[in-house]
Amino acid sequence: MAEFADWPELAEWYDAKIGDLGDMWHRELIDPPLIALVGAVRGKQLLDLGCGNGYLARRFARAGAIVVGVDASGPVIALAERRESAQPLGIRYHVHDAAGLPMLPDESFDTVYANMSLMDMPDAAGPIRESARVLRPGGRLVASISHPCFDTPNASSWLSERKEYTTMVSRRVGRYREPFDDLVLWRPVDRAEFLTRAYHRPLSWYVRELANAGFAVTAMEEPDGTAEFRTASPQSGWIHEVPLHLVFSARKVGVVREA
Repeated sequence: MAEFADWPELAEWYDAKIGDLGDMWHRELIDPPLIALVGAVRGKQLLDLGCGNGYLARRFARAGAIVVGVDASGPVIALAERRESAQPLGIRYHVHDAAGLPMLPDESFDTVYANMSLMDMPDAAGPIRESARVLRPGGRLVASISHPCFDTPNASSWLSERKEYTTMVSRRVGRYREPFDDLVLWRPVDRAEFLTRAYHRPLSWYVRELANAGFAVTAMEEPDGTAEFRTASPQSGWIHEVPLHLVFSARKVGVVREA
């Protein structure tokens, strides 16, 4: 039976899986639209929220950005710092809950990005508010998440139906409207299966919290994958029909709406 594993326990496995470039799923499906929305970074101050082993922080640092990484997992930050020591890029890392970042000054970053991290945080509203605080006026929050409409933990699944001579693929989704958390089963090929906790919030929740923090959503993408992903992943055809991830960009405009 699969046992629960918290992310600090998975640091070594995660670091080996992601490496210095990201695994295929990140590198060829999730990351391209996020990197495109972050845009040109040379000379800019970037905050990596939920940075993991820092592979994207290193990518942006190599492109000329000044990067700070934050993650709640001490072991994974230790691995990120080991990589920084082996190949210094000027990245500073902090072990901290992203819902409160007292070590980071107000209005000190041009861009905050959160790559597949918000849906793993028990309090995602806090990191959104902190992003607004540390961003300069007009700065942007760019984030990738599991698609709230189509990928709900233990409440969504693929359906493949044969109709006459055509196979139709669709997505069954339940429990969409209610925020909830549940355990997600992982079945990696290189270790025993395990469970992690994920947090579902409907799309309207994200838009509302962004607006309350003073953000205006300016772009939204639903990743379809590169040519390599479409060749390598058996799910690529299905994801072409129904996206499992969402990437958005929101600009700090400073107008806070009432909840």
